Amino acid sequence: MPTTFQLNGVAATAHAEADTPLLWVIRDELGLTGTKFGCGIGQCGACTVHLDGEAVRSCQTPVGTVAGRSVATIESLSKDNSHPLQQAWIAHDVPQCGYCQSGQLMSAAALLATHPHPTDADIDTAMVGNICRCGTYDRIRASIKTAAAHLPKKS
Repeated sequence: MPTTFQLNGVAATAHAEADTPLLWVIRDELGLTGTKFGCGIGQCGACTVHLDGEAVRSCQTPVGTVAGRSVATIESLSKDNSHPLQQAWIAHDVPQCGYCQSGQLMSAAALLATHPHPTDADIDTAMVGNICRCGTYDRIRASIKTAAAHLPKKS
């Protein structure tokens, strides 16, 4: 039975079995390849997407559980690197190999959506489980703080 949900603000229908990981539906069936496969067991964070605004590991999220819900991938931030997080990532020269970056950015975006002025403790809590083989954690933290300072003010 097909699973219908919102993907980056647009209606999407998956025809995969309900227990198929959302990651494979996003990448293989729906063609959005920004979300990466990392470990496959939900421990590295490379596959992080938002489910109703919450950061989740798409490799561990069965597509059947997203019916009627909203999923956002790295492609939802911006098409031209204009999102404050993307700008901060570039300014602080965060990516090295870059493989983990979509998951890092999506975890950071979920954090800033709920904590627009995060403390170091907030950042640590939100980013736990997002592994960077290159060890750019200090630059990631600095980028989150820079992005927070440049987020549009909510009225």
